[in-house]
Amino acid sequence: MFKKLRNRFIMLNMVIISVMMLAAFAVIYIMTYTNIQNENNAKLQKVSATYTVGKQAILPNTMFGGRIANGTIPTDYTLSFNIIIDSDGSPVSIHSFVDMPEKMYIKAAELALSTGKHAANISLDGKRWMFQINEIGNLAMRGFEDNGTGKVVQLINCSKISFLDITESQGILTNLYITFAVIGFLMLFVIFGISVFFARRSVAPVEIAYMKQKQFVTDASHELKTPIASIGANTDVLLANKQETIESQKKWVEYIKAETDRMGKLVGNLLYLAKTDNVEIGMDSLPFNISDTIRDTVLSMEAVVFEKGLMLTQSIEPNIIINGDSDKLVQVVKILFDNAIKYSNKNGSIDIVLEQTRHQVVFTIKNTGDGISSEHLPKIFDRFYRTDPSRAHDGSYGLGLSIAKAIIDNTGGKIYATSVEGESTTFMFTLNKNNS
Repeated sequence: MFKKLRNRFIMLNMVIISVMMLAAFAVIYIMTYTNIQNENNAKLQKVSATYTVGKQAILPNTMFGGRIANGTIPTDYTLSFNIIIDSDGSPVSIHSFVDMPEKMYIKAAELALSTGKHAANISLDGKRWMFQINEIGNLAMRGFEDNGTGKVVQLINCSKISFLDITESQGILTNLYITFAVIGFLMLFVIFGISVFFARRSVAPVEIAYMKQKQFVTDASHELKTPIASIGANTDVLLANKQETIESQKKWVEYIKAETDRMGKLVGNLLYLAKTDNVEIGMDSLPFNISDTIRDTVLSMEAVVFEKGLMLTQSIEPNIIINGDSDKLVQVVKILFDNAIKYSNKNGSIDIVLEQTRHQVVFTIKNTGDGISSEHLPKIFDRFYRTDPSRAHDGSYGLGLSIAKAIIDNTGGKIYATSVEGESTTFMFTLNKNNS
């Protein structure tokens, strides 16, 4: 399921970015193409204008004795030439800035006329040429016979074909196209890698949340299964002895009551945790003396500490005032204190410290004992997690630390745990003064 979700995210990201990239490339290419075409058209107009022909013009030395008149190439022009053709399409006069054989000019005229267009591009001798055909009407052209005798010929419906070498500009467009293709190909690889990276990072929290939820349901079902089975068994015993008095079967009733209380507590904790997953818990935010609150909480649990033969030391900085929910904070302290009592070694010790820095209030509780291995330490705030499986049926569901973390997180604080295996375990939470 999550693999498909990642793949869809990658595909969507690739499609969106690819379309944007293609659109950007297309805009750049079209703008460049338009600018080059406009520049070439302007040049071609100038080329055509350099060879002006009137309707009754007499063009010296352009017939019979040689039709090509070569001119000096202007510095602001590329290679270009003009060809005068008669009504049959035969070249009768050529004015050129290009040194080419006459047959190449004739071929150029034939290619231009074969397109059937007044303006287009042709390929000639490995170069690209832009041409434009303009009608110039009737011409009177003078030339010389081989014997030197002059002669004037009247030509009807003549046209002028102007040619401009656009090989360089076409090369620019081709290189631009190749550059875009190469960049686009490389960008697709880069985008794919980035998409995979962000897809994994985006889907990972959803996958983790889903797996935690799935594990949560499994663990909750498992925890509820035992008391339900016990209640069912005790109920069967009661039903099998219907004639007995309640007093005589008090033991079974008490078992049912105990298991019901356990389930009630478990369900209450589950509802609290489920609430923290969906909305911020409404917590009272009133000023209270956290020093007195913690001191009173510790005092209420001292009897249990001494009963287990543990030594308790405390260093509570007096008169620390914060805003928050004192009842919820008491619940956190009791959870951490109870945890420290449970996992302290015989004749061990528990140290409690409350202090404040410039911006934070810091509470620390440390107990001696076996400690928590590095393997278990990152998971101790997970729901239903127990470092000691033997405590699975001692009334503990493995939800206490999860609830403590939920309360502290909801106040904007942080809770941590550190441990030295075989020596001690330390829990610490911090509350921001300005957000408490």
